Amino acid sequence: MDAVSRLLRMARIMASLDKRCLLGGATRMDVGRYHELEAPFHVLLEGECQLQVGTTLLEMRPGDVVLIPSGAPHRVITSGPGSLRGTTETAGDAFVTTRSERGGTAVIDLFCGRYTFDAGAGAVLFRSLPDPVHVSFGQSADSDEVLRMLSALMRGEAQREGRGTAAILSALSTVLLAMVLRSSRGATTTTALWTAAADGRIAEAVEGVLNDPGADWTIDRLSRAAAMSRATFLRHFGQETGMTVGAFLARARLMAAAELLSSTDATVATIAGEVGYQSESAFSRAFRTQVGTTPARFRRDQHQRKRVGTSADGALEPEGRSR
Repeated sequence: MDAVSRLLRMARIMASLDKRCLLGGATRMDVGRYHELEAPFHVLLEGECQLQVGTTLLEMRPGDVVLIPSGAPHRVITSGPGSLRGTTETAGDAFVTTRSERGGTAVIDLFCGRYTFDAGAGAVLFRSLPDPVHVSFGQSADSDEVLRMLSALMRGEAQREGRGTAAILSALSTVLLAMVLRSSRGATTTTALWTAAADGRIAEAVEGVLNDPGADWTIDRLSRAAAMSRATFLRHFGQETGMTVGAFLARARLMAAAELLSSTDATVATIAGEVGYQSESAFSRAFRTQVGTTPARFRRDQHQRKRVGTSADGALEPEGRSR
């Protein structure tokens, strides 16, 4: 199983497409903070706009996707003469359609949605990504063609909005996330995504660890497998992934541990050993640092969510609504 496929499965991600924004010129759409364990995304099909997250201002063009792993408040702005106006919303069966106040011709076609993920592997994955992630698929001929086909399916289904539309748009949004996570720096994004190392030797090292996180993955072993000197491997790994080998190993192992805690009855000590930790106490400290709770409490919380039907299924309404 390749790295991106494994990560998506481990993170227990559910996708939903919430809005189609057909905004005219000189419009501002404010989006509030999303719930914990939710990350909003925006994909621009037509036109140009700006997306502001905190002090970061992104210029979006057709084929651009922005993912905000933290769920932070943000703002979409279209240019045009006159003072900025707000938006109005029309509810539909599968999603909301947002337009500019006082109408007018739309200058952008923007799809907005969210990814809901679990508190273990999903949270570790999304916290390890840059915030925000800005991918420009239109800059690459291959990715542009794929996104155009995906966009056509999304737009066609949105216009149809019949039975099964929500499920189809959810599946297409999951495909979109896979495309984002495998986008290497240089081709479509200026940010290093550890999920998409362009150097095949580094990518193989990443996949090897994800497939067998409990192995004795020393830097010497990884560098030999990559046919590089230790110093060269460390330099290339940092350039390709944006993190140190130690940080990556910890995240990969704790994601695997969270999956085992959720899906098996193995003891914490057993799971610690399976994912490469020499002691239960060292594992518990690392788990708490990354996940924010102890392994035992995490397991209890996961089981409680399953019992009461509130596991990450995308059912909660996000706070992030235009206003």
